[in-house]
Amino acid sequence: MRSSFWNLPNTLTVLRILLVPVMVGLLWVEPKPIENVVCCLIFVGAMITDVVDGWLARKWNLTSPVGAYLDPLADKLMVITVLIMLIPLGRVDAWLVALLLCRELAITALRGIASQEGIVMAAETLGKLKTSYQATAIGMLLWHNRQFGIDVHSAGTVTLWIATVFAVVSGIQYFVDFFRKTTVVA
Repeated sequence: MRSSFWNLPNTLTVLRILLVPVMVGLLWVEPKPIENVVCCLIFVGAMITDVVDGWLARKWNLTSPVGAYLDPLADKLMVITVLIMLIPLGRVDAWLVALLLCRELAITALRGIASQEGIVMAAETLGKLKTSYQATAIGMLLWHNRQFGIDVHSAGTVTLWIATVFAVVSGIQYFVDFFRKTTVVA
């Protein structure tokens, strides 16, 4: 028997997608300090639901091809959109966002090709570290306010640089892994 699309994990994923235009609206012009906090809380909430919906889907055996497609899409839409919206606010360099965006597109395309070849390209440790550092960095860049004497923006920038290193290295790792799995040894 097929389960309904509208289960809790898929609903959380769709909610994350619906929050993307909300973030665009909030970041359209320079947010006030309280709006920075709201943006940060929405983003952190979205990242938490990313973890929770996958865990619930596996625990309740509600995994589906649609959910497996929408979950990473929701994550990428939120992360990429927020990074792009931070460029005109002067919170992140455009070239850095372009590099991260190119990496995401390249890995997504590579996974699609691998899937057609019957190869599973699971997330590796470096990719998971990239995601953790990137989400933390974006949260800090959204918060942007000085807190307890800490320059949260600068901390976010450094954390995003670390995430970028993990992004590049893990991207190379994905391609090396793909070519190892697709090369026929004669």
